[in-house]
Amino acid sequence: MNQINVVGIGLEGASGLSVVVQEIIDRATLLVGSDRHLAYFPQHLAQRLTLNDISQTLHHIKERLSSETIVILVSGDPLFFGLGRLLLTYFPPEQLCFHPHLSSVQLAFSRVKVPWQGATIISIHGREFDQLVRALQKGASPIAVLTDPLHSPGAIAHLLLNVDNPTSYDFWVCENLGGTDERIQHLSPQEALMRTFAPLNITILVEKPQDSSIDLNTLPALGIPDRQFYSFGDRPGLITKREIRLLILGELGLQPKQVIWDIGAGTGSVSVEIGRLVPTAQIYAIEKTAAGIQLIQNNARRFALSNVVSIQGKAPDILRQIPAPHRVFIGGTGDSLEGILACCLATLLPGGKIVMALATLEHLQEAIAWIDRHQLTYRVLQVQVSRSLPVGRFTRFAPLNPAILLTIEPFDSTAKMAH
Repeated sequence: MNQINVVGIGLEGASGLSVVVQEIIDRATLLVGSDRHLAYFPQHLAQRLTLNDISQTLHHIKERLSSETIVILVSGDPLFFGLGRLLLTYFPPEQLCFHPHLSSVQLAFSRVKVPWQGATIISIHGREFDQLVRALQKGASPIAVLTDPLHSPGAIAHLLLNVDNPTSYDFWVCENLGGTDERIQHLSPQEALMRTFAPLNITILVEKPQDSSIDLNTLPALGIPDRQFYSFGDRPGLITKREIRLLILGELGLQPKQVIWDIGAGTGSVSVEIGRLVPTAQIYAIEKTAAGIQLIQNNARRFALSNVVSIQGKAPDILRQIPAPHRVFIGGTGDSLEGILACCLATLLPGGKIVMALATLEHLQEAIAWIDRHQLTYRVLQVQVSRSLPVGRFTRFAPLNPAILLTIEPFDSTAKMAH
């Protein structure tokens, strides 16, 4: 049975091939490839078949397989976002023999000198940005992005500048890798927006340490961008999003000189917003994890707040050691929802409010059942927010996770029970 040899080749052409691979090509009676790949062998005596219409070309190869010694020339590694995957759907594996060259990703990481064994590799060549957006939201690093003329390095830069993401990235564009006109550029996203790049390029994104300095005068009085907060390194998206924070602040109805509890404070983003909005308030940010406590303290220092106190402990037990609150925000309850609500109700000062952010219907049902048993007044706000997201030359909406805000006002004697 004749085999089809699929040979990966770089921009340096035949000179970059091993002696063994060159001998395989020399024995070919039919060379298949793009015009660029075939041009690397101008003196070869084999017949040539140009890869234009893929389906038609594969049909011709199948017809001539028994009578020809066939070599297909492709870029880099045929099984890395290459023709190899399609060939395996058309021919049995035993009829194919692959001879990979260095892939563009290997070359790119070697040029920027970054280990890549844990890299996230994404192709947006003829694809949408969805997979890249998810990787950015998770804080993946490093990321290698295979591009096309529409989904270009400039389009990636535009995406980075429009996604409110806590993780910042170094931005590398590697063009014509392995060729005589190879170019490696380390740019800011703003610079990448203004440049044009060779069609053969790959973009590398590498997480960089967050700048500890911040100009407080440039921040809005309300609604700090998510990217300004220190966040969990392995879960950068685990933060109460800006749009939801604004609604939480509205539901709390804050006033000067109040004591506020932030239970399950996470990164402390809600506490920080309250601390900046109401400087005379005293905020207690309660968090059970040491990592969360460290983030709360770092964020309080970052925004120069002295009225945010972090307290490590598990609610409701730890709550009995804290001054009674005027307002309570509950961002996380674990498995202690009813116990936390009972403690908050018992200690809440007259005129106080409790606001909960819930992520599931089951927690909402549990909370409402508890409220009904205690004959309290409440209201529920179901929130679905989408942010605009650039997609090449267009813009679409990308939804955030839905949120449920439950507000309890035990001392509101004028309100009716909400159902």
